[in-house]
Amino acid sequence: MWRMIGPALLFSGAAIGTSHLVQSTRAGALYGVALVVVILLSFVLKYPAFRFGVDYGHAARKSLIAGYRELGLWAPILFALAAIPILPVIYAALATGTAGIASAVFGLSLPVPLIGIVLFAGVAAILMIGGYDWLDPINRALLLFLIASTLVTTAVVLPRVEWGTFFDTSWAFEPTAILFVVALAGFMPNPLDVSVSQSMWTAEAEDRLEAGSESSLNQARGAFVTGYGMTALLAVCFCIMGAGVMHSDGIAPEASAPGFAAQIIGLYSAALGEWAAVLAAVAALSVMLTTLLVALDIGGRHVASVWQEMGGERSHAAFDRTYRMAIPVLVALTGAVLFLFTANFTVMLDFAISASFVGAPIIAALNHLVVTRCAMPDDARPSFAIRALNLTGIAIMTALATAFFVL
Repeated sequence: MWRMIGPALLFSGAAIGTSHLVQSTRAGALYGVALVVVILLSFVLKYPAFRFGVDYGHAARKSLIAGYRELGLWAPILFALAAIPILPVIYAALATGTAGIASAVFGLSLPVPLIGIVLFAGVAAILMIGGYDWLDPINRALLLFLIASTLVTTAVVLPRVEWGTFFDTSWAFEPTAILFVVALAGFMPNPLDVSVSQSMWTAEAEDRLEAGSESSLNQARGAFVTGYGMTALLAVCFCIMGAGVMHSDGIAPEASAPGFAAQIIGLYSAALGEWAAVLAAVAALSVMLTTLLVALDIGGRHVASVWQEMGGERSHAAFDRTYRMAIPVLVALTGAVLFLFTANFTVMLDFAISASFVGAPIIAALNHLVVTRCAMPDDARPSFAIRALNLTGIAIMTALATAFFVL
């Protein structure tokens, strides 16, 4: 379990940064605990599409994009169009949030875009030098303190939460609230393209196990469910923290990255005291850096895998070469976005997340086709219930994406 939980924790490391620290806290600050249902529903509806990445990666020892190619050349092209062009905008939003926390923690007065690109270049260097060998242990270590401090903080603020807001449905009739819900669901718990990286992480984790000690599919699924459940619990915790500290006192979330970061640190401070808040702030910065690290790894893997399946050489060496070429290009494009579009952090973040969510039904549908039509063992194929849940999720995500365009 400990060996196989690495890919699940990478999933959590990617999720806990923006969707949790930022979006869940904003949801609690704006609407109390009314959107807890939306958060949990996002986890339930997206679960099959993410688990299909585990299933295919374990059974086929390949990326989901290889499965897309088996469906036809149109499938990896469609995935590339849905997922890759928005990567620099998503990275810019992540880097801005991380830079905001760094500014608040260390009292930096440098421009946020400059801090963001320096941090992003730093995590790129880690990936270029260490790859998965560094990514997995760094992610495991950085998650531990934030999980502990978040659970303690949530317990402390519980008495301050206005629990009556849980039954408030007035937000469902406000166009601005619906737009926020789309943005909240877009990264909750992760964009669906992370399912592709999940398949690669799972395959790579299996390949690193000694011969004869490979995990069973149920063990791989169990490890993923463990990480997925922990991620869901923390998402609810951050919403409760925002509701207990910010919503109850009528504090509106700041639009700037440093301002919002300072509010998050103040949230820990109000619940745990000054010294604990400093430690929690450092942990929050660590997890945002982890999110940057994992997110950039995801982008590099997507580009390299799509390139391979579109006709490139399929060896590990060729994948590695393309991956290492993609990372600097993504960093450069992100830098351009950072210096051009960071005037309003929350607007940029909502745009990036909403754009990601609009492509989610496409990726969920592609994953469904892979695990029901492509070559893989019958016992690795999803049950009728999981397939039905995934189709329900596709329908609801399509409806929300349509509502986003209409509004």
